[in-house]
Amino acid sequence: MNTAARLQPPFARVRNAKRADYDRTAIDAILDCAITAHVGFISDGRPMVIPMIFAKKGDTVYLHGAKATRIIKRLDETAPLCLTVTHVDGLVVARSAFHHSINYRAAMIHGTARHVTDEAEKEEALVLITEHLLPGRWDEARPMTDKEMKATGVIALDIEAASAKIRQGPPVDDDEDYALPVWAGVLPVTTAVGAPLDDNMLAPGTETPASLAAAARKLR
Repeated sequence: MNTAARLQPPFARVRNAKRADYDRTAIDAILDCAITAHVGFISDGRPMVIPMIFAKKGDTVYLHGAKATRIIKRLDETAPLCLTVTHVDGLVVARSAFHHSINYRAAMIHGTARHVTDEAEKEEALVLITEHLLPGRWDEARPMTDKEMKATGVIALDIEAASAKIRQGPPVDDDEDYALPVWAGVLPVTTAVGAPLDDNMLAPGTETPASLAAAARKLR
């Protein structure tokens, strides 16, 4: 798939089409600044959705977890997955309860997942996931041991369809309601990184790593 091209919508109908966007740039921007994604899959015939950390490279999203977790352990060799990311930017407060909403940016990915068994791809995926959360952290931390590598499962979700939905701006009230003495507007919602809290077990002389500041800048 040409990564510069618009991705095909996964659904034939969108309830509010003006909020849908199939432009790859919009979708990538939402994914790139997200901390976690919610991943949907079928297990024992029942739908399941779990939060997972992730990273993206081209048309592939990498997910990781302990090999004993449900999604790693029970996923077939290949399986359909759905991944969503949502950023809430504000509470939209209208004059009518009917018109209340939220400002948000959301992306939905559909594709086929596969277990990553190639050791080189697996290590690259773990580097990407670590760097997605904390840019520069992989080189700051000690290398993973063979035992840790074996205990970690990695899934690659090859993107087949993707879409973004975005809602921004003030509330839209009925014309006759604008004269009412009822407050309306937007209550902003932000995600921020606070001051680092060490674990009280640091070796003498340990300095605060650059990756923490890099993570904070990413979420601004």
